[in-house]
Amino acid sequence: MTLSELLHYLDEHMDGVFLDGDPAATLAKARNAEHRNPIAAEVLVALMDGAGADSPDTTLERAEAVKSIGPTRLKYMGDDAPVEGFRLVEKTIVTIDAAYNEEALASRG
Repeated sequence: MTLSELLHYLDEHMDGVFLDGDPAATLAKARNAEHRNPIAAEVLVALMDGAGADSPDTTLERAEAVKSIGPTRLKYMGDDAPVEGFRLVEKTIVTIDAAYNEEALASRG
C-alpha cells in the first residue's frame, strides 16, 4: 500500500483527521509543522520516517507502518500526555490494521 492510499483510508475512517489538502500537501504540512492537527502530524512524520521518504507514492508495509508509530504511541501513553493524543494514536493503529486487512482481502478476490 502506498502512503497516499493509507492516508486516504485513515482520513475516510477517522473523521477527516489526517488529510490537510492532497496527500503531498498533507505530508509537507506535517513535516513543516503546519498541519491543522499537530498530533496527526506527528503520526504522519513517524510514518514518513518509517518509510524513509516524504513521497505519497512510497510503498509502506503493515509492520513498517505500525512499528514506525511505536515511539509516538509510547509518548502518548505517558502519564503527562494528553488523552486525546493517546486516543488518536491508538485508533490510528487499529485503522492501519483494518486498511491492510481490507487490502489483503481484496487481493484474494
